[in-house]
Amino acid sequence: MDVPGWHAQRRARREDELLSIIRPESRHAEDISPMHENFIGGFHVGQPQRSRPPSPLPPPPPPKDHIQPGYHPQQPSYHAPQPNYISQSAGYQYTIPHPTQPTITSNQLTHLSAVERSQTLRVARMHPHLQFMVGPLLRYDTVDEYGIWHGAAMIVTADSGSIYEPHPSLTYEWDPDVRVPCQPAQPTRSIDLGPHPADPHSTIMPTSPVSSAPSSFINGNARPSGSNASKEVVRGQEIYVYGGPGGTFTFWRFLIRIPLEPHEMVIRYSINSGQELEFFVPGRTQNMRWAAHSCNGFSAGVNKDEFCGPGFKSGYDPVWIDLLAKHAETPFHALVGGGDQLYCDSLMREPEMQEWVSKMKPEEKKRFTITEEIYATIDRFYFNHYCQSFRRGAFARANSSIPMMNMCDDHDIIDGFGSYPDDLQKSTIFRTIGERGYFYFLLFQCFINPGLDGLSDEPGRHVSKSVIIGDEGPYVRSRSHSFLAYLGPQSYILLLDCRGERRKEQICSPLQYQKVFQRLSHLPQSVEHLIVQVGIPIAYPRMVFLEAALESKLNPLVALGRTGTLGLSGFVNKFNADAELLDDLNDHWTSRSHKKERNWFIEQLQLLASRQRLRVTFVSGDVHCAAVGILKTLQAKGKSDLSPAIDHRYMLNIVTSAIVNTPPPNPVIAMVSSLATKVHKTLHHLETDETMMPVFQNETNGQPRKQKFIMGRRNWCKVEWDPQTGDMIFDIRVEKEKGLGETVGYSVRTPPPAWARSH
Repeated sequence: MDVPGWHAQRRARREDELLSIIRPESRHAEDISPMHENFIGGFHVGQPQRSRPPSPLPPPPPPKDHIQPGYHPQQPSYHAPQPNYISQSAGYQYTIPHPTQPTITSNQLTHLSAVERSQTLRVARMHPHLQFMVGPLLRYDTVDEYGIWHGAAMIVTADSGSIYEPHPSLTYEWDPDVRVPCQPAQPTRSIDLGPHPADPHSTIMPTSPVSSAPSSFINGNARPSGSNASKEVVRGQEIYVYGGPGGTFTFWRFLIRIPLEPHEMVIRYSINSGQELEFFVPGRTQNMRWAAHSCNGFSAGVNKDEFCGPGFKSGYDPVWIDLLAKHAETPFHALVGGGDQLYCDSLMREPEMQEWVSKMKPEEKKRFTITEEIYATIDRFYFNHYCQSFRRGAFARANSSIPMMNMCDDHDIIDGFGSYPDDLQKSTIFRTIGERGYFYFLLFQCFINPGLDGLSDEPGRHVSKSVIIGDEGPYVRSRSHSFLAYLGPQSYILLLDCRGERRKEQICSPLQYQKVFQRLSHLPQSVEHLIVQVGIPIAYPRMVFLEAALESKLNPLVALGRTGTLGLSGFVNKFNADAELLDDLNDHWTSRSHKKERNWFIEQLQLLASRQRLRVTFVSGDVHCAAVGILKTLQAKGKSDLSPAIDHRYMLNIVTSAIVNTPPPNPVIAMVSSLATKVHKTLHHLETDETMMPVFQNETNGQPRKQKFIMGRRNWCKVEWDPQTGDMIFDIRVEKEKGLGETVGYSVRTPPPAWARSH
């Protein structure tokens, strides 16, 4: 689903122009080149970013000394911090000390001996040499019953520019005797992230909030380690090879296993002994701190420059930099992507797709036979678009330093996938888009290749311990992949796959629900909080009247859109000429076609909550605004509301969206806000009431606010467990001013269960 449906009339003026751009046959819109070594982690050093990278050519073999392309020995090895990471502006600024030690200036360097200068500036380079397309990326899986943390790192490398003898390896190390202190918020203001720890020209030592943390090396130099320090070396597993116009490219997965200690630890890692990066794991009895986000991209027709405040180079970065600032103060243990981690809608602008896109009649699109060229184009697009999106700016820094957990939504495949009529979804091109899009979601975002890893989720049979494999989707020849993962002794998270099995009349299959609830029934008795991550809000204002109007054949705007009259072609989608907004509404749990399934799912979770003494909280994204829905026991006449602590039906729906994309227009926010107070009787037969929480009493500048239920600004959510009360705290971080990044928090708490287990 996508809120740009709300922008249908605005997009109508621009859509035809966007989709009519046919690029030369020899030039593909999304082809990208391998990464320079000084780009690893998402930031160029000393070179301007191009608006559109060139098509890739087979990368040249590395020099004999394995120095990466882009490094020139005749230049001095010392590079001062460059302002074009993200320049420091006279405008609004704030600091991210992405865990760093102090920088060293060139004047200070002149007072050191030659040996000291060499040791300070020495660059750790990979050996053997690898040429990255993207990565390293981190993924969190779960913690098992023995207290072992399971996760993985992944890189994608260009074969012609890399040396695989021996196979790539990942080294990771930790010291249980070193504490991880939290950094206080910095009073200084700067939007310069500073050098990334993988930057080979950095004059900052491998970075960490733990300035004295021991490890076995610093930029290649020995350093003392504690007596309990551990180091593991893991050989990379080749899990997929992509072949395209630029050659062949290999996906390498490195499995990571870390025994948790009494307190949280910093884990330092490197690929082929190159630059160090780091992430954090919790203590064995500690509940994780984590961040939730969704909608990490811009829709067609959105002016990205409007979201790029003073000093930023990209509209993608501001709110991500705020998240990284909070990570630098108090590290997150997991990064939960609630869907639309990238937007793949621009697939429709690829030159080879234009013959299909240009078909005016939906029936012609359905009958269109896919060619080998179109199949290759779809694969090439997903590969290049993922590489480009996951190595971009502040997001690249986040996914290389906070282990990800991701679920799939429509834009990870294509806008509205799963919510169109059955005959369109089963057409050869649309089905291929779904199959390849879902495959690349699993590969890039979950580090899973079903052809290699299999489809059995029995204990010990799958590489991912948290995976729950459901049924084969109606439009995707792959089984759904949900995940149930440990977040601490008192909390678990379920990422429910609401896209792989979706069709217009179904969100999840009976088999997936059966397997999910079977797995939930075996949660440890210590668990008090169950987070259920669903892409689209489950407790949210209805728009049934709008759904009915857009489905009507008598709607004049739809009729005019289908003929292109009055420039309203953008009012209907390019797939089947239905109203652009209709697939958005069909996606909702509260739509007419999904309402029965929604109510059943809520009832099953209520029974689970009562039986196993669990507080259930939903987290969702998709709608490009922040809100909090409430499900609770229906108030009986003449009686007061049941206290949330003893109400097993009390479930919050935290809506956090978008971290990058544009909010809906103000009139839409006003309309949804007006519906937030409407009484819904849908669940009264289950003694359940639903409403919205007036969280946003004040504007981000502190002024009183009229629309208290919906906040139309970019946002993300910081989540932590309160050890004093047992509450789970959801702090929705809302951007203060458009394009400036800094956020203000709106916190809600959900209490632990105070009722006895039922039998």
